[in-house]
Amino acid sequence: MPMRRVYLDCNATTPVDSEVLAAMLPFFAEAYGNASSIHSVGQEARAAVESARAAVAALVGAKASEIVFTSGGTEADNLAIFGLVAGDRRERKHIIASPIEHHAVLNSVEALEKQGIEVTWLPISSDGVIDPEDVRRALRPETILITVMHANNELGTIQPVAEIGRIASEANVYFHCDAVQSAGKIPVAVNEMKVDFLALSAHKFYGPKGVGALYVRENSPLEPILFGGTHERDRRPGTENVAGIVGIGKAAGLAHARLADEPARLAVLRDRLEDGILASVCDVRVNGDRARRMANTTNFTFAHAEGESLVIALDLQGVQCSTGAACSSGAILTSHVLRAIGLPRDEAKCTLRFSLGRFSTCEDVDYALEVIPGVVERLRAISPTYSKAVSAR
Repeated sequence: MPMRRVYLDCNATTPVDSEVLAAMLPFFAEAYGNASSIHSVGQEARAAVESARAAVAALVGAKASEIVFTSGGTEADNLAIFGLVAGDRRERKHIIASPIEHHAVLNSVEALEKQGIEVTWLPISSDGVIDPEDVRRALRPETILITVMHANNELGTIQPVAEIGRIASEANVYFHCDAVQSAGKIPVAVNEMKVDFLALSAHKFYGPKGVGALYVRENSPLEPILFGGTHERDRRPGTENVAGIVGIGKAAGLAHARLADEPARLAVLRDRLEDGILASVCDVRVNGDRARRMANTTNFTFAHAEGESLVIALDLQGVQCSTGAACSSGAILTSHVLRAIGLPRDEAKCTLRFSLGRFSTCEDVDYALEVIPGVVERLRAISPTYSKAVSAR
């Protein structure tokens, strides 16, 4: 009998929904037109692109004309940050940023900092949440941009973006929000959040990899960061990935329809997993705010059990999870998110993230709970730090 596979790494990526795949397939073959061509085959592709644009806009409460398709969340974040900075003509520029951003934002802001743009890095509480008043205190006359993610990819914590958006709006400062982990999973409303730029990525909500979108509020200054044709209203050149765009549109529509019920279902499964681990494994802690977080995400520190070893050992038992951001997989450095919330290096190295999704079941959770305690126990048995900790009690 083949080993059961339990995939609990949906914050890294999700499988393509069968309905999304079915919608995409015609655009690889018979409906292969270039969406910029004026003949009938091209206009068929153009109609599909614009239909998808409307679906993505509906998911985040925007106008279709405010959606720019990109190659994914990283490009969307880069376009927003570098494009806004290039579009602002002030001589002195200042950015306010969160230190627990995804590297698509973190590295972009750090690159601008090296170019001489001043950056204020916001303090983070031990539960991974930003205080909006710290944003207010960081404002300066030369502040041009605030960038704070909606939901953290490692902890699942949800930031008070609506409050931050109000502060930004009152100060006449542009607000960028990375919503890659939240869009399609919880309600996202750009007008309520008062964001000017918002990034999302299809593969986080059961669409294809390699396609994303950036919401750009009407009349916001944004210079292109790539140069070529006049595609996407002169904001992102290059022949449109029609099949991928159809995929993100279909995925957005499916996600929008499920928003009323799916978070509650996932929260029940996550709590079942969380409570089971806390009851069956000693010396374990949940990281991040347990109230203000995504319904599908939980992050644990298993004292004296190295995270990467846990991932490998659990995978051998059919359970897939992560030590943190998939984009940092293989890196020796400890998570910048865990460091920012104050975890010592040795604890940060013993941390796992479990993230459930649309196809997760109660049986999946129960199987994981059968496997996890034994794997942790075996790794601790060969850990020199654990034996010392036990003998010191």
